[in-house]
Amino acid sequence: MASEEKKPHIPVLLNPLLRACAPISGRWLDGTFGAGGYTKGLIAEGADLVYGVDRDPLAHEMAAGWINEPPYKGKIELVLGTFGEMDQYASDLDGVVLDLGVSSMQLDQAERGFSFMKDGPLDMRMSQDGMSAADFVNTADEAEIADVLYHYGEERQSRKIARAIVKDRVEKEPFTTTLQLASLIERLLPRKKPGHSHPATRTFQAIRIAVNDEFGQLIEGLEAAERALKPGGQLAVVSFHSLEDRVVKRFFQARASTGGGGSRYAPEQEVKTPGFEQLSKAIGPDEDELDRNPRARSARLRVGRRTDAPFEAVDREAMGLPKPVLRRD
Repeated sequence: MASEEKKPHIPVLLNPLLRACAPISGRWLDGTFGAGGYTKGLIAEGADLVYGVDRDPLAHEMAAGWINEPPYKGKIELVLGTFGEMDQYASDLDGVVLDLGVSSMQLDQAERGFSFMKDGPLDMRMSQDGMSAADFVNTADEAEIADVLYHYGEERQSRKIARAIVKDRVEKEPFTTTLQLASLIERLLPRKKPGHSHPATRTFQAIRIAVNDEFGQLIEGLEAAERALKPGGQLAVVSFHSLEDRVVKRFFQARASTGGGGSRYAPEQEVKTPGFEQLSKAIGPDEDELDRNPRARSARLRVGRRTDAPFEAVDREAMGLPKPVLRRD
């Protein structure tokens, strides 16, 4: 455990983000604070104050040892909460940063239950409360499990895996550990070839997304950022898989559009003032970053600048959100 905590956290696409948002000054909000990598980078480049928002209590515990030391003392304000409510924590911001991936500190700690490579409790809860991954796989019916795996993980073998999960939890024992679930999937799916992802990757991604309501949080966070940013403020979003990037891309497209023409995703709309100016197409990692951090391979950065237009809620059906399959009552 101690050795795992000492592993360095490498913020993905940090340098491209800082370059895209330069010059950096004023008040920023890091909506996925984690180990503080983006916050440190923003302060180093000139931010006067960064609101560090994270729903994981562990992130706050880990930050206690350094946020009150130079050069960060007085420049970081931590908030225990979700980035979907960021406009309740701050307003008139110069910038917002969102890193949508699971942090290294969560993946590297087996007891958090995010990793299929290390044995630990089947948990996956970022906030450490509410329904766990074990609760879901042990209580959801076969159709619901299959839908989550298919819509949130794009797992083509979703029905086969769901059927096996229900069969094993009844005939053997309930699922309690990560390797218990990962081993079942390895039995069902072909062994991975060199360079291919682990057979359990999509299943673990899907269950994590469902348990933490990540797509609901994403669209709420994008809208909250629009409300919290002042005119000229910048929104930078780092995503890690195509489902997330599609939502972010369509959000910027929708809010940078003047409407009128319509599309296959949404009907024709009245002409309006765009809420954002798109500053770049998707930015990926360069070879140097991939050498340092292979986890960055699928990462994409998108950046937009807030205009002075009034806030407008987006058409959620047009955002490409996966089907909302998980009951959260």
